[in-house]
Amino acid sequence: MRLLISWLIHAAALFVLPYVLPSIQVRDFTSALIAALVLGLVNALIRPILVLLTLPVTVLTLGLFILVINGLLFWAVANFVQGFHVTGFMAAVFGALLYSLISWILSALILK
Repeated sequence: MRLLISWLIHAAALFVLPYVLPSIQVRDFTSALIAALVLGLVNALIRPILVLLTLPVTVLTLGLFILVINGLLFWAVANFVQGFHVTGFMAAVFGALLYSLISWILSALILK
């Protein structure tokens, strides 16, 4: 049950994101649900491999390269999922940051 609520929280955060950043568009809540699912899978499966492969660059930049990885994965999911669109790389980086922040706040409020 907690996993389902977490998925809905992430989808809601993704659905709210276009109101904050106009360079990100989500067509409807179904697209947000699918995009949240794909983002979760990508973050669970591909992100750890990329973090490990780019560890020297991440250490050199004092961890800031993680923002680049998050933005690239966010942008890749937007190119893969119909109804979820990000206009560019910087929009993807800011979108990934805000998506994480909104999801964290909603999770803290709902899942105590």
